[in-house]
Amino acid sequence: DTFFRSQLGVSLSFMEEMWARNLGHLFVSPLRPYELVLSMFAMSLLRTLIGVGGAAVLAVPIHGFNVVAELGPPLALFFANNLLFGWSLGLVVSALVLRLGLGAESLAWALVFLVQPVSAVYYPVSVLPEPLQWVAAVLPPAQVFEGMRGLLLDGVFDGARLLRAFLLNLGWMAVAGTVFVLLLRSARRLGLLLQVGE
Repeated sequence: DTFFRSQLGVSLSFMEEMWARNLGHLFVSPLRPYELVLSMFAMSLLRTLIGVGGAAVLAVPIHGFNVVAELGPPLALFFANNLLFGWSLGLVVSALVLRLGLGAESLAWALVFLVQPVSAVYYPVSVLPEPLQWVAAVLPPAQVFEGMRGLLLDGVFDGARLLRAFLLNLGWMAVAGTVFVLLLRSARRLGLLLQVGE
C-alpha cells in the first residue's frame, strides 16, 4: 500500500495542477522543476503517512496486529524504499500525462496494479515463472517484501537485500527524473502547458 499511495500522491498532486489549468501559471513563476517535484514528494509523504499510518493504528485494536512491534526499526527502512519507488512511478506517470494529455491519467491508477504481482507483495519471488523472476529482480519492492517476509517468518533481517533495494531505487529515481525533465521540456516546446485541463 505504501508504494501505491506514494505513487498516487505524486501523480494526483500533478494532475490536480493540470485539472485546475495551473501548470502554465506555475512555470511562468520562478518555480523550478525540481521545486515542483519536491513539493509533490512532500504532499505524497503526507498522504501516505495519513493513509498507511491510520491503517496501522486501526490494525492494533481491530486485528491485534502491531506492525511496528513485529518489524521493529527496519520498518522505517522498508517504508522509505517503497516510498522512493512510488515516487519514481509517480514522476513517470506525471510526465506521461503531461506529454500525452489527461487521457493517460488512468496510468496513475493502473500502473501499480501491473507492478504488484511481480513485486512479491502477495507471494515470494520464487513462485514466479523464471522470466518474471528477472523482472522482480530489478524492482525495489520485490527486495523490500522479500526482506519483510524473511523478518516476519524467520526473524532474520537481510541488510544486503535492503541495500540492493536502495540502490535499485536510486536507478529508478534517476530514470524517472530524466524522463520527467525531458517530457517537461518537450511539453514546454510544444506549448502543452497551456493546453491541458479538465
